[in-house]
Amino acid sequence: MKQFLLLSILCLFIHHHSIGQHLDRVIAVVGNEVILLSDVEAQYKLLKSQAGGNLPENAYCAVFEQSLSNALILSQADRDSVLVSDVEVDEQLDSRILQILEYMGGSEEQFVYYYNMTPEEMKERMRDDMRKQLIIQKMQQEISMNQIITPKEVKTFFKRIPKDSLPYFNAEVELDELVIKPKISDEEDKRALTLAENLRKQLVVDSVDFAVLARKYSCDPGSGSRGGDLGIVPRGTFVPDFEAVVYQLDKGEISEIVKTEFGYHIIQLIERLGNNIHCRHILLCPTITAKDEEAAFNHADSIRTLIMQDSLTFSEGIQKFSEDEFSKTKNGTILSQKTGEPYIELGDLDTEIYFALDDADIGEITQPLKMRGVDGKPVYKLIKVRNRTLPHEANLKDDYSRIQKAALEEKKAKFLYEWVNDHIDEHFIELRVGGLSKLEGCEFMNRWKKQRP
Repeated sequence: MKQFLLLSILCLFIHHHSIGQHLDRVIAVVGNEVILLSDVEAQYKLLKSQAGGNLPENAYCAVFEQSLSNALILSQADRDSVLVSDVEVDEQLDSRILQILEYMGGSEEQFVYYYNMTPEEMKERMRDDMRKQLIIQKMQQEISMNQIITPKEVKTFFKRIPKDSLPYFNAEVELDELVIKPKISDEEDKRALTLAENLRKQLVVDSVDFAVLARKYSCDPGSGSRGGDLGIVPRGTFVPDFEAVVYQLDKGEISEIVKTEFGYHIIQLIERLGNNIHCRHILLCPTITAKDEEAAFNHADSIRTLIMQDSLTFSEGIQKFSEDEFSKTKNGTILSQKTGEPYIELGDLDTEIYFALDDADIGEITQPLKMRGVDGKPVYKLIKVRNRTLPHEANLKDDYSRIQKAALEEKKAKFLYEWVNDHIDEHFIELRVGGLSKLEGCEFMNRWKKQRP
């Protein structure tokens, strides 16, 4: 399974020289773009693996047709001077490399063993293919950006789905949250700062081992046991105050004390890898007392009272009081950790929320629930049930937004297909599939056999 996941990440980006030399053969030219048999073979194998081997008879032809369409889009992008920046390319490459390293437990040695190249060498090898993919995506977005979907079109789309093909959804809820965090007392804040100052002195003046102090004192449960090591991560991973400091450090340098919403940090840069950073830290957390928690609970409860008395809407309360910046930007919407969508199956809810919502009706707001935030510290949440559905077969009443999204994606795909057809005559196209039985019989081929100088 791990090998398949790694192949899935890289398959679209590694060019033919890494797939199998015996398959290399030019099978089409579109404008200045060359399509190789090895590329089509690699895409087909990946598609087959994802489908568990169950593909329709025309799947190989469909992969080739998609390759032709992508090549035509690239050719048109070249004419239209559609470009992507080096920064965009680097960000995507860093993300892909980081995914692979995460599958390998952050081990660069395993990476080199598996691919016979370093992450930086892989990044350079993938650069041209990544740039092309980003240009294709940008062109596709520009081509279909004005497509909209009407309620009538959504209904028509839904009616075309065979009855026996309608998806079945388990019981789900759509929830909004308002989050209140306990405030740290001045006394506890001073205690944590004093300890941080003492530990930094031991590191800088007394040359005490960083990893030893991190394991003993750091309150970061993830990195503390690893001697403070935060692994290799891309720019944008850390909170701004932390990141502003770590990217200014030299290799091996220890920072001044950095305060963030999580506490006080002592940071050491291990190395920079392009746009990625490898560092470690010691986090000193002020202790949240029972008195602090009680004050947070009372604050959340008073907000709930205002809402129940119609002095404040839940949405207004989120914007005015909520202290979770991520959900606040989405007006409090809680997203499923599995799908990233606002529809959450009951079985996937946190235990505290699940039992609090057992009999809750739409529009109902829970009492303040004590939970753990992303940093492991206690928070108090008010949860509102925006919608809930029983187990059901997909229908327009309960699932309109999901059906609307699917209908719009289909409409965009059709528009893009027609756009490609309309532009075939404008580009030089040469097919070289003679002797390849898998491709010679493809039904779509006649559309692409128009030779143009």
